[in-house]
Amino acid sequence: MFRRWRAGAAVLAAVLVAGPFAPAAQAQEGGKVLRVALVQEVDHLNPFLASFASSTMIGRMTWEFLTLPSAEDNTPSPGLATSWKTSDDKLTWTYTIRQGVKWSDGQPVTAKDAAFTLNRIMTDKKAQEANGTYVENFASVTAPDDQTLVIRTKAPQASMTAIDVPIVPEHVWAGIGDMEDAKTDTVPVVGVGDGPFLITEYRPNELVRLKANPDYWRGKAKYDELQFISYKNADAAVNALQNNEVDLVNRLTPTQFDALTGKSGIATNKANGRRYRELLMNPGAQNADRRPIGDGNAALRDVRVRKAIAQAIDSQTLIDKVLGGYGQLGGGLLPTSYPRYHWDPSDAQRYKFDPAAANAALDAAGYPKGADGTRVGPDGKPLELRLLGKASEDFSLRAADYVVSWLGAVGIKVTKQLVSDNEVDDRTNAGTYDLAFSGWGTSPDPDYTLAKQTCAALPASSGSSSSASFFCDPQFDALYQQESTELDPDKRADLVKQAQARYYDQVPSLVIDYDNPLEAYRSDRFSSFPKQPANDGNIMEQSGYWSFYGATPAEGGSGGGGLPAGAWIGIGAAVVVVVAIGGVTVARRKKTADDQE
Repeated sequence: MFRRWRAGAAVLAAVLVAGPFAPAAQAQEGGKVLRVALVQEVDHLNPFLASFASSTMIGRMTWEFLTLPSAEDNTPSPGLATSWKTSDDKLTWTYTIRQGVKWSDGQPVTAKDAAFTLNRIMTDKKAQEANGTYVENFASVTAPDDQTLVIRTKAPQASMTAIDVPIVPEHVWAGIGDMEDAKTDTVPVVGVGDGPFLITEYRPNELVRLKANPDYWRGKAKYDELQFISYKNADAAVNALQNNEVDLVNRLTPTQFDALTGKSGIATNKANGRRYRELLMNPGAQNADRRPIGDGNAALRDVRVRKAIAQAIDSQTLIDKVLGGYGQLGGGLLPTSYPRYHWDPSDAQRYKFDPAAANAALDAAGYPKGADGTRVGPDGKPLELRLLGKASEDFSLRAADYVVSWLGAVGIKVTKQLVSDNEVDDRTNAGTYDLAFSGWGTSPDPDYTLAKQTCAALPASSGSSSSASFFCDPQFDALYQQESTELDPDKRADLVKQAQARYYDQVPSLVIDYDNPLEAYRSDRFSSFPKQPANDGNIMEQSGYWSFYGATPAEGGSGGGGLPAGAWIGIGAAVVVVVAIGGVTVARRKKTADDQE
């Protein structure tokens, strides 16, 4: 599902030359290892701050949730809570907490841990960075005994079986005074868990190592160690897969996916995904006090300009040419994988690729073309925009040229700014952009995705944004409030669609497509992975831990492998670049607890 701050510290950069790693290197404990390539940076392991899809994916392995979407069809299923019920007035929810579960240090897991976690988010501004939206409507959270959790809400809340918040041990996290303390990203803190895997080593920008939890309440996984290994880009990760240095890769380009399909010892998966890809259009970034922040072009505050930009972009061509056809044309904020809530614009509503209409709209908005073909605004300044994207992402690299060309053809001069993942993250948080490629993973319950577009999600200050788009619209907010309290499924679905229609009409971003995630794995080492939803869903970046927990080693396959403790990671070549800040990862606050791309 969907904040930022950067610690002031000196940056030490070292370039090390290392030889390739033998794929048969043994794991720390000599057991079976699943090696997963990461082509996205890890921002935090601290679950109160973690935002990137890679980070939340790792967190799902470590801490159990009250409930979680099932692997079969994303419907709510038991996690730490074995059952739940609501009062007649729909304001009090009571969860029965599973007995006999222990933290990895031997302490029992109780309802008091859940109450502590949720109360910490409710009362600590910094702890709200990733998951604050879930508790905004909570009036109180109590644990009358070890097996009973009681949540009282201010108004009925439709998403109470989809509180996607990892429950942490009170006896560890109660001692954390500052949620932005660097130690919250270290193994002594994040290594105490109750999930299917436990973090045993973390080297920023290199490796996260986890061991299978032998006391996990569902039973130990079928292998011994899980490694997330960082690679500079998908090309490097694919090379590692083909060289049997990793077992699982996602975020493949269409060309890579097609090249791997049918190869001996490798299986591919094209999923019906839960992510949408968008072009953000800074609509006038502001904080919660409605004070402008950032340096976005004022022209984008005009909805007529944003609509014209949407008409000047050919999303279907981006899907066909950049994504190789592996995507579905975008519309609303909820993808087709959630059919109850998915909304598509009608033919009359949809922004079609129509440069003539875009030109006419810009003329009418008061942006005539100058002598050089570039439009000029009412302030006399040329209409020039910056396009922000990730240098590590194939889509950004290739799609940027199309967007520059299309907008140039209607008189908008666009300059590409392709930078690191973290810089994109920081600048979109701070509002220091005009246009930006972005992408978000959505959850089975629509509340969190919609909440990130409300006025309440605007940041408390510059550079610390919980908003996905800086959108603030009273009409959208009213629809969101109605859907979030509506417990009738059909009525709620209709309100969710109305809210998406309003967002689409105001176009703070253009949803380009719903991705078909492209993945590949070593079928000679692992024979199968559970998908979510079953049959046509993802392996990586699920709303749960099903794929990693349920991975089945291949019969007769080489069950060992992995990187030995202390080994440096070859990031797709013989050169490793390590960036350290005070010995830990950069401490930054994020937009979301689930899956910023």
